[in-house]
Amino acid sequence: MKINIKLELKALMKLSIYFFLLVCLTANVFAQTGQDTLRLFIIGNSFSQNASAFLPQLAKERGKTLIIGRAELGGHSLEQHWNYVEKAEANADDPGGKPYQGKSLKMLLGQEKWDIITIQQYSYLSADSSSYYPYANKLVAYVKALQPQARLVVHQTWAYRTDAKKFGRIAEGKMAKSQKEMWQKSRAAYHLLAKRIDVRILPVGDAFQVVTNDRKYGFKPDLSFNYEHPTAPNLPDQTHSINIGYYWNKKELVFDPNHANDAGKYLGGLIWYGMLFNDSVKNIRFKPDNVSEAFAQYLRKVAAKTISKTN
Repeated sequence: MKINIKLELKALMKLSIYFFLLVCLTANVFAQTGQDTLRLFIIGNSFSQNASAFLPQLAKERGKTLIIGRAELGGHSLEQHWNYVEKAEANADDPGGKPYQGKSLKMLLGQEKWDIITIQQYSYLSADSSSYYPYANKLVAYVKALQPQARLVVHQTWAYRTDAKKFGRIAEGKMAKSQKEMWQKSRAAYHLLAKRIDVRILPVGDAFQVVTNDRKYGFKPDLSFNYEHPTAPNLPDQTHSINIGYYWNKKELVFDPNHANDAGKYLGGLIWYGMLFNDSVKNIRFKPDNVSEAFAQYLRKVAAKTISKTN
């Protein structure tokens, strides 16, 4: 009886070690093999361009090798990307299936053996979960067939700035009423997608929301500015905004509460870098020139904390 107990204990110890190693491998799903080299392919739009804008600089500072492939078209949804695939598969010579500077998605994917491939929804539709399907599933199946070794990752985009004139769609014919609602619904939609296709999330939207809600660093609309009759080159106070906001284009005051400015791009890049390379962002030194050191330090803390919660 004693011998059996010892054998059972040994078996349990081996099993425990096995599960411990399995958990470690799962936790480090983004860690790359080899000499810190990452081959990243992005299927997206201007929001993925924003979030990955400073990724090369971050990787370079940390001594990483980064190769990026892109299938990005401004304002494009999962449905639109999939429609291009269908056209290309139906007729390889159809220009309608080659929207990426004259190339199809299959052609671009075939240029490398990619380690990670990201997908995302068009921001305007990101809070409407029904808009993801069946296009996301079809796109994922197509990508996996062409690049079976690649890990699929979902990029969680962000909600528009609090003073936006309108927010994303949450259902057919229904719009989000606030920045908070857009974030909540888009977050739920992205997490449902990640669960259904069994992949991880790059939580850029969550990081943006942390900054938005921060008492010190959260953006606050300038109520004293004359928006009805602005005079160039005057602008409202947009301190700590992570979205572009107001800017002058010649004699016209333009408002873009959706896309990220350099601070927002930096925050997005920190999330992407930290998770894709499985490396800490706390001691990153690089920052965009027009982002103050104090704000950059705060953004690094937000990114590190957001990543730790995700992992």
